Amino acid sequence: MTKVTIELDAIFERSKAALLRHGASEFAASEVAKAVRKAEEVGNLICGLYYLESYCAQLQTGRVNGTVEPVVSKPKSASVMVDAGFGFAQPAFARGLPEALRTVQDAGSCALAVCHAHTCTSLGYFTEQIALAGLIGIGFTNASPVVSPPCGNKAVIGTNPIAMSVPAKGGGVAFQFDQSTSAVALGKITMAASAGTDIPLGWAVDVDGIPTTDPKEALKGSLVSTGGYKGFGFGLMAEILAAAVTGSVNSLDVAGLKLPNGAPHDLGQFYFLIDPTTFSGDAFWDRLARVSDAVVEQDGARLPGTGKLLSERVEIDCNVWKQAIELAG
Repeated sequence: MTKVTIELDAIFERSKAALLRHGASEFAASEVAKAVRKAEEVGNLICGLYYLESYCAQLQTGRVNGTVEPVVSKPKSASVMVDAGFGFAQPAFARGLPEALRTVQDAGSCALAVCHAHTCTSLGYFTEQIALAGLIGIGFTNASPVVSPPCGNKAVIGTNPIAMSVPAKGGGVAFQFDQSTSAVALGKITMAASAGTDIPLGWAVDVDGIPTTDPKEALKGSLVSTGGYKGFGFGLMAEILAAAVTGSVNSLDVAGLKLPNGAPHDLGQFYFLIDPTTFSGDAFWDRLARVSDAVVEQDGARLPGTGKLLSERVEIDCNVWKQAIELAG
């Protein structure tokens, strides 16, 4: 695989130009391009430029509304709702976050619901913003149905990720994780199928519910939850919070997220924003340090989301970068 080294700012500019060219507003294009840039910065390739073609195709077909202005409201004193209007999740979150932060100042916590949105792609991108504001951020979302229940063979829920970001005392992020409740993200299956490589046992089952190492059979069948019944329980939790609580669509009722045609995704994202010192004051930072120190003092161990060496330049697959240039015109 031939790669080329690209500046992150160039990734942002090309992504934004591509989105604008295919019908997104200035604000929407900028917010989505920021997320693409961040994904490439942290090595989350599935959520970066890999997704740009899908964004552009769905802008043209109308599967995502690139010009809608999200509507922010407060149904209750500690609850903020954003109706994304079948537009991108990134600009909807950007509109709702300031009101959610103000709510936490008064109430100590806030529930933020982003309703009727396009896939948010990387859930941790959003919870990180909450942590950078000095709050604990916990997020949930759902996706098209690809995960079957334990001992089953028909997909019922999506990969349904859960993310959590915890602020550091002096600013920044102490640690964070963003993980699907399935054994693996669907993108890793599709990438393996494209590359013609096998997948490990324990990732998926075929149409008969039998474990498989063939990614093409896995795509015909379904993924399995991480940790079996335990992971399926977390997937159901994400489903209820993201779909039922926000009034958005069930995983069962949304078509493949990258398909160019079809009904809007209509997905929900649900976030908890928590002031970490509301109940315990500075004791929170002491307890956080107690856990953090116990991890980092062990050779080779680290807290999730830490220890990454970030750069202003990253290596991109040549074909992926060529496609981004073509999309940008």
